[in-house]
Amino acid sequence: MAGGLQSAQASILAVPAVDAGVANLATPTFAKIGSLVSKAAKFQDALQYYQLVFWWLDRMVLSDNALPERMTWFWHGHWATAISKVNYATPMLTQNQVLRQNALGSFNTMAQSMINDCALQYWLDGQQNYVAAPNENLSREFMELFALGVGNYSQADVTALAKSFTGYKITAASLEAGVITYTPKIHDTSTVSILGNTGAYTPQDATAVLTAQKSCQDFIAQRLWFRFYNSSAPQPDKTLSDAFAARDIGAAVKALVYHPALSDPLHAQAKSPVEWLVSACRALSIQPSKLPTQSTVFSALARMGNTPFNPPNVGGWPPDEFWLGAAQAQERINLSKYLVSNGDLSPISVLPAKQRVAAAAMWLGVAGWGATTQQVLTSAQSDPARLAWLALNAPEYVVNQ
Repeated sequence: MAGGLQSAQASILAVPAVDAGVANLATPTFAKIGSLVSKAAKFQDALQYYQLVFWWLDRMVLSDNALPERMTWFWHGHWATAISKVNYATPMLTQNQVLRQNALGSFNTMAQSMINDCALQYWLDGQQNYVAAPNENLSREFMELFALGVGNYSQADVTALAKSFTGYKITAASLEAGVITYTPKIHDTSTVSILGNTGAYTPQDATAVLTAQKSCQDFIAQRLWFRFYNSSAPQPDKTLSDAFAARDIGAAVKALVYHPALSDPLHAQAKSPVEWLVSACRALSIQPSKLPTQSTVFSALARMGNTPFNPPNVGGWPPDEFWLGAAQAQERINLSKYLVSNGDLSPISVLPAKQRVAAAAMWLGVAGWGATTQQVLTSAQSDPARLAWLALNAPEYVVNQ
């Protein structure tokens, strides 16, 4: 980018009120299917899921400012909820919109929205959490994976929080519509102690107790570091945690963008398949939903284990080096051939052959090619399609530098 690193940092943080790139992209609406018993209903449900996935991929690719979509993807992995159990597209879409609305806002507000989220509640059995028979699944994961982190609560806190989280109702019909109902009459009003705080808590009150903890401040900062910088080494300082003191996600992200670790090669991370796909489509001017065969993309992401709206478990997507496995590499190789055959190669094809390798680095946002990659790409400089294919699979591109 013209202006160098500082210009790029300022640009990515300058999120517009309206993103012109996706302003005309229609949000999908889904017809009611009902019970997923018949083959016809299951087929319609699968079609809706396809539509949902490609709507989000389109948003990621077409957005003029990538930060809101990138952070929505981050939060999707954080509040990991899978359509494999939820089944219906509408509650997953509703959750996605909530995550986007709060992606750079207040974590307090986000947490309050998520405790009232139909998809998350159903995914973690919140609708089975009764006064007479508390279900601790949601309360345990809310503390361990969403708000506090391992070791920052006790089993007694889990039990107490489960009582505070009672009162929610989801029917078969409301699940499909993405609607959850809170009924005070079926809420446990007994006095409980959560993390040393005692009271008769509503779900909202109990959530506020969690997000007010210092452990929440440190945990969310660590999750940002884990996903964006280093999945194996802890933060070297308190920069991110301090920036997150007021639970302002935007402030923490700004600290992340300006952190000195940004220029340290030690913190390079492998792109997940979705990140790789989106960046490749942006470079090739491809709108995913307009590809001749959407199933090629969908199936490849599924085989790589990174299909949007379907994380493998409540812990979210695997990090970093997992995506460098042989199976993922072969899928990238195959998928990149398909993308190149349907993409715009003019950023390199219009140039003289000897300029194409250097231009490919600029085109794909790579700081520079290593000696081996440079040699391989130079051997393909007379063939723009082959050059693009090799560049998309080069280590310098597959790994964020």
